[in-house]
Amino acid sequence: MNQPCDSKKSLKKSICYADNLILVRENKSWDEAVSFCRQHYGDLVSVPTEQVQHWVNRRAQSASTAHVWMGLRFSCAMKFWLWLDGEITWYQNWAPGNDTGECGRRGAVESGVGQQWVSLPKTEELNFICSKCVGESGATP
Repeated sequence: MNQPCDSKKSLKKSICYADNLILVRENKSWDEAVSFCRQHYGDLVSVPTEQVQHWVNRRAQSASTAHVWMGLRFSCAMKFWLWLDGEITWYQNWAPGNDTGECGRRGAVESGVGQQWVSLPKTEELNFICSKCVGESGATP
């Protein structure tokens, strides 16, 4: 069952409910993962809270890669990490030494032990987690 998303509320732009997280077990670069999620589901997942992190961790455990892409990117112009929807990363779960931003880096979550965030080159090919949101009409955005 798909739950409605309220696109006006930042915490629900990219994530609705745990049932709407889809692990895609295909290896793609970060840009390819963004395109795939937007074509088929909604967007790469954002993790605005610890509860959402828990849901992401559960999905990531089934990945075939050591890390899984999220919708987290480092803004070279602004010099900080942002989610695809433009929201700042208030909640953070960085592995030690991984929150340093560099141009061309994107955020992934460890699929195994720890399940913390890491900064990786956007060209690396990983599994990824999409979030699926439906509008009030039932159509995906």
